[in-house]
Amino acid sequence: MDIYTFMIVALAVLAIADLVVGVSNDAVNFLNSAIGSKAVSFKTLMIVASVGVAFGALSSSGMMEIARKGIFVPGEFVFDEIMIIFMAVMITDILLLDFFNTLGLPTSTTVSIVFELLGASVCMAILKISADNSQSLLDLGNYINNEKAIEIILGILLSVVVAFSIGALIQYVARLLLSFNFNEKPKFYGAIFSGFAVTSIMYFILIKGIKNATFMNDSIKAFISGNTEIVLVGGFLFFTLASFALILFLKTNIYKIIIIIGTFALAVAFAGNDLVNFIGPTTGAYQAFQDYTEAHNTLGVLATEFRMDSLANKIHTPTYILLIAGLIMVLTLWFSSKAKAVVKTSVDLSRQDDVKERFEPNFLSRSIVRMTIAASDSINSMLPNAAKRVISKQFQKPVISAAIKKEDMPAFDMVRAAVNLMVASVLISIATSMKLPLSTTYVTFMVAMGTSLADRAWGSESAVYRVAGVLNVIGGWFMTALCAFVAAAIMALILYYGRGYALAALIAFAILVLVRNYLSHRKKSKELKEEDSLQRAESSSTQGVILESASNIANVINRSNRIYTNAVAGLATHDLKKLKKNKAQVEKLTDEIEDLKDNIYYFIKNLDEPSVNASNFYLSILRYLQDMAQSLGYISNTSYKHVNNNHKKLKFSQIRELKDIDITLEELFANTKNAFMSGSFDEIGAVLEKKHDIFNSISRKIQKQVERTRTEESSPKNTTLYFGVLLETKDLLTATISLLEEYYNSHDATVEPATAAASNNVEEEE
Repeated sequence: MDIYTFMIVALAVLAIADLVVGVSNDAVNFLNSAIGSKAVSFKTLMIVASVGVAFGALSSSGMMEIARKGIFVPGEFVFDEIMIIFMAVMITDILLLDFFNTLGLPTSTTVSIVFELLGASVCMAILKISADNSQSLLDLGNYINNEKAIEIILGILLSVVVAFSIGALIQYVARLLLSFNFNEKPKFYGAIFSGFAVTSIMYFILIKGIKNATFMNDSIKAFISGNTEIVLVGGFLFFTLASFALILFLKTNIYKIIIIIGTFALAVAFAGNDLVNFIGPTTGAYQAFQDYTEAHNTLGVLATEFRMDSLANKIHTPTYILLIAGLIMVLTLWFSSKAKAVVKTSVDLSRQDDVKERFEPNFLSRSIVRMTIAASDSINSMLPNAAKRVISKQFQKPVISAAIKKEDMPAFDMVRAAVNLMVASVLISIATSMKLPLSTTYVTFMVAMGTSLADRAWGSESAVYRVAGVLNVIGGWFMTALCAFVAAAIMALILYYGRGYALAALIAFAILVLVRNYLSHRKKSKELKEEDSLQRAESSSTQGVILESASNIANVINRSNRIYTNAVAGLATHDLKKLKKNKAQVEKLTDEIEDLKDNIYYFIKNLDEPSVNASNFYLSILRYLQDMAQSLGYISNTSYKHVNNNHKKLKFSQIRELKDIDITLEELFANTKNAFMSGSFDEIGAVLEKKHDIFNSISRKIQKQVERTRTEESSPKNTTLYFGVLLETKDLLTATISLLEEYYNSHDATVEPATAAASNNVEEEE
């Protein structure tokens, strides 16, 4: 097997891997609206999306030309150089996308492939220019398709502004007409909205995108293309009347139908537009290989001499390749776990209600929010009061029943989901029909952000966080472009000089990184499933809150036990890695407790009038949990700092005493956890009886250290660390005991009246 055959095999394998990695990243593009609105079941959504992806893949043949001649001029390169360019692009692409997937951030596969092709071809062009004394860097334009490359890059950048603006405008108009109480509006409102939405989607999918479909009959294409106005008007009337009939006679929720059709359409648009990102370089390399093999066999042309003018011709990608690619995309859609993490980022940033924000506000996000508020106030001041009242009424959010759990609530309603899908699919399909590889990630994400803004989802409570999140994601996109360009250029340079050895080494490196990231992601997912995550209280009665809190307390106790043990073990062995991991565990626990505190407002709102006392109990429990986390944080941070600064190890006697305390606390925590998990509250009383013995044990150890300090201790750092750990252990124990006493007393106070009431009822019956 020669090096070029090996390259083709490697590119085929990389294309399959890139499809898996790419779909994991891009599933957010067509799933976020339907998932966020919870309009249909996840299984139904996946079936619809799968059919759409398969259909879109079969209609993407024309887009493959972008990889072959959209960025560089193929006739200026020989077969050997073309293969290096495509190889560098595919290796870079799969590593870059997998990196972003692992972080759970949506990035643009289109931007990746465009800038990788640009980076690799620029590198190869510079190498050719440097080897030719008659050329200079000014001749670089001969090798790069400047006009098309600039058109593609500008299209990608403009899509950010266009998608955001159009999404916001359409959503604002839709909300003015339909309001948040859209189900109570006259039936023809929904029918007209449905007719407009479905016609828009069908027009761009069937009319604009149909000319790229290899399986569609030419006469059908000609009829649709020649009678566009008739098809549009007829389609609008048909879909409006059909929607009205469904609403009137079958009581159908027409917005669900729009979301299903929109998800299908966006999946079609995604696959039709983005498939080139995953298999374009491979199909280009395969066709170049076929042309070179034929020329080599007939004319004996060498790979370093055969110019690739043939790639500039119009070539249709074989249908079987598109079919295989579509099948792989569908399977990935069903089985990828990384896709869910990427979807979560987009849904959370467009959520209508409050959510634990993932991003911290920054100077730019604060400035943008201030300027937007100022502009909004200026516009409002010019509107008449009557108009303000009408607008305010249309944007008034319905009261959601307190009985509905927060995780069961949709992130946004079905009107916004329908607009997201309609606008995004139309914009992407327009770009596909113009053979512009528009970034579906940019479009869908920015449409979702625009509709969120128009829907007033970014209120004063969340605006700075949401804007910061959008800026972070956009910043990540531009970082993708820079990384893609530089990395692909470096890969091309390595392959050019290293040849077969470099190729084998780079493929081995790519496999190693992918396997490592996969195992790391699976391990992290497993840890998250096993982690004792804290749950928000949903009950509206005191007794219910007490029972729900038992699970949280057991979880905190269990994690506290593990954190304290790891801190002592890390100090004993001077294990910096363990202490660093322990520090991260404490931070995670603290964040979860903070999240529970942030939910206090909704918790109190949810309480029944007679059960307002539950708020006092819940607040006390949270205070003690926070005290425990603070003590653990101090112990973990000071231990890490001590070892990280390479200070002296603790003495053997100090380690032994800490181990004794750890064993005592471990027994205490284990008994406490069992009591809460089993619901046997008598065991809590047994735990409380031992508190004096434990406190006395710690006090004796503090006294011993005082005596050691006066007679034999020679390290101020060790003394400070040891006293700090002992005193914080005492505070940790105090908070734990206080929590147990609060729980024990509150449980008795609610159970006894209930028992007494039951006894009275029995006596009355007798």
